[in-house]
Amino acid sequence: KPAGNSVRLAFFSTLICLVFAYPMAWWIARSSPNMRAILLVLVLLPFWTSSLLRIYALIGLLNPNGFINSMLIQLGLITMPLRMMQTDFSIYMGMLLTYLPLMILPLYAVMIRLDDDLLDAAADLGASRADVFRTIVLPLTMPGIIAGSLLVFIPAVGEFVIPALLGGPEQVMIGKVLWTEFFRNRDWPVASAIAILLLAILALPIIYARYQDGRKSALDSANDRVETGNGEVR
Repeated sequence: KPAGNSVRLAFFSTLICLVFAYPMAWWIARSSPNMRAILLVLVLLPFWTSSLLRIYALIGLLNPNGFINSMLIQLGLITMPLRMMQTDFSIYMGMLLTYLPLMILPLYAVMIRLDDDLLDAAADLGASRADVFRTIVLPLTMPGIIAGSLLVFIPAVGEFVIPALLGGPEQVMIGKVLWTEFFRNRDWPVASAIAILLLAILALPIIYARYQDGRKSALDSANDRVETGNGEVR
């Protein structure tokens, strides 16, 4: 169960980070150079503080007597505090708060290299915004999506602090089990087996990404050989 919880929570945390990071990265990439520098500093700003402090700040927001519940009660929207702590929701918020910059930066690095003339040409030829995104923007930003997803998913699978502070008994992840076996139960053989299992889980997305990259490179090389031969177009 902890391994399944780890994969499930890490997968949906990665998906949530992608949903929030994609428009933010696009906005930063399409901003003016001066504004772009300010926005990038704001993205990197959370790295200047301890992740533990950020998690404790989030606890203050999500607690039954925290800021969010207090404001909702004062506004008359609810009569009883909402249960947000020790749920999947609190885990996802902690993951989003911690790993969002790791998703934004690879996406920004890809989006900043997009050719505006290519997008303008597609619009001039009658393509709608949805068609431009589906046929041009999304394929060209796919390397950033893959890189950002790996940067978020891999540490999220083995996360220990966030589920320990924000989760409950139903959100036990493999990092917590690994720590318990090593330092509390002192059962090193079991802990070693769990560590190997965690390593195998983390290796799968990396192998898949390398496989897809190799297929794309081989396809591009094959297309180049078909289109050109001895310096002449066939």
